[in-house]
Amino acid sequence: MKKITVAIVALLITCSISSCKKYLDAKPNKQLMVPSTVEDLQALLDDYKTVNESDPAAAEMSSDNYYLTDPDWNSLSEDQRRLYTWEPDRVFPLWPNQWSYAYEPVFVANTVLDNYAKVEMLSKDLAGLHNVKGQALFHRAKAFAHIAFVWAPAYDEATANTDLGIPLRLTSDFNEPSVRASVTETYNRIIADLKEAIQLLPVSQVTVLRPSKAAAYGLLSRVYVAMRRYEEAGRYADSALQLNNVLLDYNTVNANLARPFARFNKEVVMDTYAGNFPALSNNRAKIDSLLYASYAVNDLRRTTFFRSNNDGSYGFKGTYSGGTAGFTGIANDEIYLIRAECHARAGRVTEAMQDLNTLLRTRWKANSFVPFTASGSAEALAIILQERRKELLYRGLRWIDLKRLNKEGAAITLKRIVNNGTVYTLSPNDRRYAVALPEDLLQISGMPQNPR
Repeated sequence: MKKITVAIVALLITCSISSCKKYLDAKPNKQLMVPSTVEDLQALLDDYKTVNESDPAAAEMSSDNYYLTDPDWNSLSEDQRRLYTWEPDRVFPLWPNQWSYAYEPVFVANTVLDNYAKVEMLSKDLAGLHNVKGQALFHRAKAFAHIAFVWAPAYDEATANTDLGIPLRLTSDFNEPSVRASVTETYNRIIADLKEAIQLLPVSQVTVLRPSKAAAYGLLSRVYVAMRRYEEAGRYADSALQLNNVLLDYNTVNANLARPFARFNKEVVMDTYAGNFPALSNNRAKIDSLLYASYAVNDLRRTTFFRSNNDGSYGFKGTYSGGTAGFTGIANDEIYLIRAECHARAGRVTEAMQDLNTLLRTRWKANSFVPFTASGSAEALAIILQERRKELLYRGLRWIDLKRLNKEGAAITLKRIVNNGTVYTLSPNDRRYAVALPEDLLQISGMPQNPR
């Protein structure tokens, strides 16, 4: 089965940058290339290096959670320096790059879906078949969502039908040309895939490397938050928490460790990561000083999330990956925060603060937490959004939060000071919030670049 995975991924990589005709004209060994059992399909999805570790890090690299000094900025490749200062073009190297990696799970998912009907005719394992189809739909939806978070503009009902979305690759056939769907079409496909996945996935899996029903509910709530459709977001967050509401008590975490959080800790519902890039390494990326100062002394995130650089600055060490990669999966802390935010926006202040306090009680030193209160919806929402920022660092979510909140009038202007004191700014709703697509991709495909 390993041969099937390697062969398919190799073909994907080759065809990403050149004509595939000569490869498609060849007659491969079909026993190696065509999945024929449920186990074959599952093995493709279990290639976690391809499927679970391909989310684009550009979302975090572009955000305001950190800053770089001149020496650290100068030590980066030109494309990473340009991405850091929100340049309008040339922010990704020639293939392979974050775009090509982000589409690898889509290809694997489509390969599974394309072969599903053939396997179905031969298999009596309907539960296994439904499971792999649900997993494939989840992975395609998640990849599309995180690609859209980076390369598409913020969802806006008024313009979504005409705004440029992303290519929706729905088949593993390389002969199908890539075209950019609208933002409406992009999000409609993500939602449709997830709603179908929910019907097929089991409540739990043998490992959190495989998506479960709770993970699909959680991802759907994340997508609806990005769309600012808060009623649906809250409803699906509640569905996720009805199935799995476990939180990790940070009093049990050893803050003295270089990596305090074990991989697959009990709060994790679905385990995925973004690529690890030098710009985000904890010896380069310095946490925004105002952000660090916002953590109270008894807030255990102050010590479990950050390490001192012994020069007055701090690096981030609090990823749920157990290593250096940024965690982008589904975890219950995010789902509690989504439900809390949606309660607040709907005027349910008591329920909003109850969800928030349930989470924060596990983040503060034992017997030191005083529950937060709010006099109304606006105050509750402000507190929850601040705690969301403090809780979900380095998860690839701050970028889409900036996009959606600025659409609501948050008026957040980003600023970088680097390159001998040069000031770079990103204004609210700037077109550069839809990051530039790789230029070599546009040359090959003929797709249009994001407006500048």
